[in-house]
Amino acid sequence: MSRRVRIASVNVNGIRAATRKGMLEWLDAADIDVMALQEVRATEEELRTALPGWEIVNDEALAKGRAGVAVASRMPSVDVRRVLGPEPLDSAGRWIEADFDIDGERLIVVSAYVHTGEADTPRQDAKWAFLDAMEARLPQLAAASPLALVMGDLNVGHRELDIRNWKGNVKKAGFLPRERAYFDRFFGQAGTEVTGVDGSVGTGLGWVDVGRRFHGDVDGPYTWWSMRGRAFDNDSGWRIDYHLATPALGERVADYRVVRAPSWDTRWSDHAPVVAEYTIGR
Repeated sequence: MSRRVRIASVNVNGIRAATRKGMLEWLDAADIDVMALQEVRATEEELRTALPGWEIVNDEALAKGRAGVAVASRMPSVDVRRVLGPEPLDSAGRWIEADFDIDGERLIVVSAYVHTGEADTPRQDAKWAFLDAMEARLPQLAAASPLALVMGDLNVGHRELDIRNWKGNVKKAGFLPRERAYFDRFFGQAGTEVTGVDGSVGTGLGWVDVGRRFHGDVDGPYTWWSMRGRAFDNDSGWRIDYHLATPALGERVADYRVVRAPSWDTRWSDHAPVVAEYTIGR
């Protein structure tokens, strides 16, 4: 029997700080089944303490107090993978895959935290390598299950609609044409030749940007706002937190929303949770 499964993704900006500031109260009301977390900055023990009652799988960053991803759920996973690509790819604490058997169907859930990057520096080189590995992995995930979902803080605004001040960021990490071209290919029609915004040519992978498909061609809705100035109050944000779904799963979206806090002082992270419902099960 198919049912709606509510799945969320959020960069918590430190799980211990987030729970102190009100994340648990939000979870009590949100009725989430599966949750992809990024930038948890915590050990597995600290995660379990912060989120009592949840099934948790995680991948810690090599540097203490940095990055870290996890998948928390109300049901146990049936398989977990923590390797995105070959060494020396810097993906520790940035990629985890968890498989779930939901009423007879296999769902692959990925929590991803792409590097922030910095144009023309080694930090950007690490981001290019991660995006390369991600581009190689997406077809493998789609081949493994028709129902696969990659979520997380991907640190790229794909289109001009995704950043309020896009004109001021075209030469900055997060909105570089080469970064955006990866997403052109991710979302391009599967198997077709796709010309990216940077002029590069590659093969479309056919994945679905759930947020953009659900909301259409509107500004945002944004998922991250700088802590500086009045970015949140003015809704001067970026849409960099995504649900990327395989085509079959993309057809099963029943609801999607960005849970923007009612005010600056009620936020428990600088990112908003991105929540969608999918119909899953035979």
